[in-house]
Amino acid sequence: MILPLVQFQIILLILWPVMALAQAQPAGSSTNCTSTCGNVPIPFPFGIEWGCSMDTTLKVDCNHSTPYLHDINLELLNISTDGTVRINFPVYNMSNITTIPSSNLLKSTSFILSPLRNNLVGIGNCSNFFLMASDDLDIARCSTTCNQNNDYCQDQVKSPLKEFSPYMESSVPENGPYYSALVERQWLQDNNPQDIKHLTHVPVVLEWSIPALTFNLFESTKSNKTYELTSTCERNGCSCFSIDYPTVQCKCLLGFQGNPYLLEGCQDIDECAENATICGPEKYCENYEGGYNCYPSPTAKNKLKLQMIIIGLSTSFGSLFLIIGAWLLYKMIKRRNKIKLKEKHFKQNGGLLLKQQLTTFDGSVDTSKLINSKELDKATDHFNIDRILGQGGQGTVYKGMLADGRIVAVKKSKVVDKAKLQEFINEVVILSQINHRNVVKLLGCCLETEVPLLVYEFIQNGTLFHYLHEQNEDLPFTWDMRLRIAIEIAGALSYLHSSASIPIYHRDIKTSNILLDDKYRAKVADFGTSRSIPVDDTHLTTKVQGTFGYFDPEYFRSNQFTDKSDVYSFGVVLVELLTGQKPIFSTVTEEGRSLASYFINSMEENKVCDILDAQVKLGKEEEIMVMANLAFRCLNLQGKQRPTMREVAMVLEGIRATEKNYNVQPGAGSLVYWDHELFEAWDGSTSTGSTFNSTNTPSIDTQALLF
Repeated sequence: MILPLVQFQIILLILWPVMALAQAQPAGSSTNCTSTCGNVPIPFPFGIEWGCSMDTTLKVDCNHSTPYLHDINLELLNISTDGTVRINFPVYNMSNITTIPSSNLLKSTSFILSPLRNNLVGIGNCSNFFLMASDDLDIARCSTTCNQNNDYCQDQVKSPLKEFSPYMESSVPENGPYYSALVERQWLQDNNPQDIKHLTHVPVVLEWSIPALTFNLFESTKSNKTYELTSTCERNGCSCFSIDYPTVQCKCLLGFQGNPYLLEGCQDIDECAENATICGPEKYCENYEGGYNCYPSPTAKNKLKLQMIIIGLSTSFGSLFLIIGAWLLYKMIKRRNKIKLKEKHFKQNGGLLLKQQLTTFDGSVDTSKLINSKELDKATDHFNIDRILGQGGQGTVYKGMLADGRIVAVKKSKVVDKAKLQEFINEVVILSQINHRNVVKLLGCCLETEVPLLVYEFIQNGTLFHYLHEQNEDLPFTWDMRLRIAIEIAGALSYLHSSASIPIYHRDIKTSNILLDDKYRAKVADFGTSRSIPVDDTHLTTKVQGTFGYFDPEYFRSNQFTDKSDVYSFGVVLVELLTGQKPIFSTVTEEGRSLASYFINSMEENKVCDILDAQVKLGKEEEIMVMANLAFRCLNLQGKQRPTMREVAMVLEGIRATEKNYNVQPGAGSLVYWDHELFEAWDGSTSTGSTFNSTNTPSIDTQALLF
C-alpha cells in the first residue's frame, strides 16, 4: 500500500506544472476549438463551439461554411483583433416600411456601429432627405439634389451607437423606389454606390469589446487570484483600455505583434532580423523587447561610451547652474506668459469680434459681464463630469455655484472652427439684447480659456421634452399647465420677432430647447443657431439646419428661413402639448413617421380626439379646439398662410382671458371641428407680417367660429 501511494505523489509532482499552465490559459485558446469557418479565420476571443469564445456575445455560428454572429444572426465577413469586425448589413427599402429591420440589433451585444469607417447612403430621386437617427441625436443625414443630377447622396456616420433608425422624406413620394443603407467607407471607394439598390446586404464595420470582469476571470494564477484591470493590461507587450466601461479592448504595444487576447499573444518583433539594413551602412542593429537600437562598429561603440561619460560629467555641473538660472527666468516671465495666453485665447474665441458687434448696440455692452476663468473652474468643481446637465451640438452645460452663492449653468463650447465660433459670438450678441421673462438670461461669459464659456441663470426643472415624454406621477402635466406654457413660449417668440430692437429668428424651436424654472414657467434657450436680421429684410438664405421633425418643409425646399419657419416649429410644439407624442415616432406607420403630418391627417379626417393626451382630454373642449385649430394653421405647408407669432400669442392669450361660453353643441360626445368656409375667411383676414387690430382681429367669441 505504501509503494502505490509514493508513485501517485511522484506522478502528481510531475503533472502539477502542466495542470497549472492549463488553468492559466483562456478557454478559447484550446486546441480543440475550430479556428476557421470556410475561408474566414475565427481568432480568439471569438469562437465557434460553446466555451471557445471569451464571452457568449462573441460566439460565431458556422452554417454551411459561412460564419454568422450568433447574437445578431448576420453574416461575418472577417474579424480583426484590433477591435473591429465586418458584417453584411441589410439595405433598407424606404418605399416599403415593413422591410426596415429592428433598429436595436446591437442593443444587448458587445458591438457598436463604428463612426469612422461607415457612411450613410441614400438612393432615390432628387429632393429626397435621408436621415439615420437615434432618439434626438442625428447620426448622419444627406439629401439628393436636382441641380447636380444625382439620385444618391452620402454622409459620414458621426456617433458610435447601438440603436439607430433610418428615416426618409420626399417631396414627390410616388417617384420611388428609395433605398437607405449603412455602408463601409472603403467599400464605397471600391464600388459604385448605385449598385446598392440591386443588393440586399452591404459590408458594415462594427467595433467590439469584451467585459472587463470576464477578461479578468480568464487571467487566474496558480493561487486562484485574479489580476486587477491595470495589472492585466500591462502584461507582456499588451495594453488594454476601456471604450465603454465596463468593457475593454486590448492592443499589442508598438514593437509587438500577435493576438493580445491570448496570455502570450503579443510577441516581440525582431526588427533587426526582419530588415538587415534597417540601421544603414557601417552600423549594426541591436534588438530589444519592443524596439531596436542602431550602433556604430563595436570599437566605435566603446569609444562613444567613454565620450558620453566625459560629456555627462562635464555637463552635470553646467546643467545645475542652467537649471537655477532657468528657474529664476521662468519665475520672471511666468506672469507675462499668462497674460499673453489669456490674450491669445481671447482673440481665438472671437473676443475682438464680440466687442465689435456689441458696440453696435447701445447699452448692451455691460450686460455681457466677463467672468474670471478661475472662478468658473472652482464653481464647476473643475468641470466635473458629475456636474453635467446636458450636451448638445454646440457644447456641454455644467451646473455651478459662483462665489456670491448664485446657482448658474455654465455652457462650455466645443473646440470649433470659424463657423462654429461665429455661432458662439452670435449667441452672446443676441442674448445681450434680449430682456424677457420667458427667455433664459445670460449672466456673463468668459473668453480667456481655451474654449469659450457662457454663464446662464440656472433653470432647475429640466426641459419641456422631459415632462411631456417621460411619465412623472408626482406632477401630472395638466391641460392648464400646457396652455400656460404654450402662452409663455408664444409670448417669448413674439417678442423676438416683433419687439426686439432687431428681429431675431430662433431657428431651432423644439421642446428640448424649452426649459422650466422652479415654478414651471417656460424659458426659451439655446440661441446658438439664431440670427438677427435687418428690419427691412423678410428672410435669411442659409443652408438647411435644424432638428428633424421640427424644421419647416418650405425652408427645406427653398433654403430661405423666415419668421413663419419659427411659426411652423412652434406648431409642432403645440401638437406635442396636445398629443404627448414625440415629433418623430413609428407606432402609426400608415400615416407617416412625422407627428406634424399625422396631426394634419387627423384634423382633416375629424379624428383629432383620438390622438389627444389623456391629461388634455380633461380640459375644456372649446379651449382644446382653439389650440388644435391654431396648431393646424401653424403647420400650413405654405408659409404665407401661417399666422405670425404675434397673432399666435394673442389667440393663446385669448383662450386664457375669456370666460364666455363657446358655440359648441352640448353632449356631442366628441370635439367639433371648424367649418372650412369660416376657416378660409379667417385665413383671409390676416396676412404675412400683419398684426391684429380693431378692424380685422376676431374676438375670442369669433375665434370660437374656428370650430
